[in-house]
Amino acid sequence: MLKRLYVYYHERYPIFARLILGLIVFGEIYFIVLLNRGVTKFDITYQELIGCYTVFAFLLWLRVADDLKDYETDFKLFPDRPLQRGATTRKDIFVSCLIFEIIALVLNMIFMPNRIFFVVLYIYGYLMSKWFFQKAKIQPSLPKALVTHNPVQMFVNLYIISFTVIKYDLSFLNLTTIMTLFTLYFPALIWEVSRKIKAPQDENDYTTYSKLFGYKRATRFVLIVTLMDIVTNFILVWNLSKISVAVLAVLVSWMTYKFIEFSKDPTKYKIVSKVEIYTYLQESTMLLTVAVYLLVGKI
Repeated sequence: MLKRLYVYYHERYPIFARLILGLIVFGEIYFIVLLNRGVTKFDITYQELIGCYTVFAFLLWLRVADDLKDYETDFKLFPDRPLQRGATTRKDIFVSCLIFEIIALVLNMIFMPNRIFFVVLYIYGYLMSKWFFQKAKIQPSLPKALVTHNPVQMFVNLYIISFTVIKYDLSFLNLTTIMTLFTLYFPALIWEVSRKIKAPQDENDYTTYSKLFGYKRATRFVLIVTLMDIVTNFILVWNLSKISVAVLAVLVSWMTYKFIEFSKDPTKYKIVSKVEIYTYLQESTMLLTVAVYLLVGKI
């Protein structure tokens, strides 16, 4: 069983890399909220580690739930995946996932002050895994799946924000916390739509946004969301680093040019490849902004 699980997690959810991701996601939102609220003395304990682990465990659950609910259809679309080729079993990944989630549940119920937000997060995840009990309507519709599933990142953000404001006794309703709710949500939305935009000659049986709406309209939508996202980033880093604001402006200008270029000629490249580069550089800028502010202050 351990060998089978190694194959599955190595290919579908690399444990170490995703633990680092949990740390980055939690840390970025945690420090952005605090620094924008003027908090520079931090009381970091085991609770922050539990928060990082919870992000990791929740995202793991989403990965496993998605693989289980799409088990049958993935035989046709992705026959080389571990479950479909028989490298592991549904029981293997279900049991292992259950262990990870029980650990998260126990830790949050005993040690965390935002238990209700943990429950809200997992209720939303459960509803997602069940297609919100509307599988017949949601599964065949890519837009409906996007609208119902993509906000999950906001619930992850809400979990982290709630812990931060409760621990440091901060008011919840604030421009910073509202903008932080959208941090990472917009990038996830941009990537999710972009990966399903193809040039007309590259379309196949797989349903894409470009097939439904045309690649130009789909690309225009992603461009609009990208511009909305950069506004939230500007607001969050404005009081931390004007240099970061300039870097983000350059990055979004480059990405805007790539969207326009793709709209004119979709054969030049896959737009998702440019989106991934942009997202990596954008989020790295946000993380560096926090790190530099912690080290030397505002620049």
